Amino acid sequence: MKSLADRFRRWYEYERDCNAKSLAMLESVPVERRGAPEFQKAVDRMAHLVAGRQRWLSRLGPYSGAPTAFPQGKTLADLPGLVAQTEAAWVEYLSRLDDTELAREFEWVAMDGRRYRWDVEGALTQVFGHAFYHRGQIAQLVAGLGGKAVDTDYVLWARLAPVSPSPG
Repeated sequence: MKSLADRFRRWYEYERDCNAKSLAMLESVPVERRGAPEFQKAVDRMAHLVAGRQRWLSRLGPYSGAPTAFPQGKTLADLPGLVAQTEAAWVEYLSRLDDTELAREFEWVAMDGRRYRWDVEGALTQVFGHAFYHRGQIAQLVAGLGGKAVDTDYVLWARLAPVSPSPG
């Protein structure tokens, strides 16, 4: 049985695949629709996803300089570099993840000015759930703009092998 740390690493492999698919979705929006406010909203959602990952890694310790939580005005061209930089930092962090780190409690000051304490396992669970939520929003915006929305469900990435032939 895989450890919880191993599962978080696997889930991040999945998230990296989803990041690539999200960027491809944004690229699929017809050029003539990229001036629409909905397109900027989709780009901003992806930038927010990346910023959220950076902010949590900063709270956990190994990342300096957390960006604003809701960056606005990023361009599609900005996103691949931001994603790559963030992914590299997370891969490095997760490579050292173990049960001791998962149980570690840390404190941070939230946007409301209050101080909070949480364990690393809870924080990692939050960032994965946060990504699911916003990827769905991005897909919906992309589809509405005439782009190609892609299903990023985990079950599709995991490539399950059927145990019985398809009915038919």
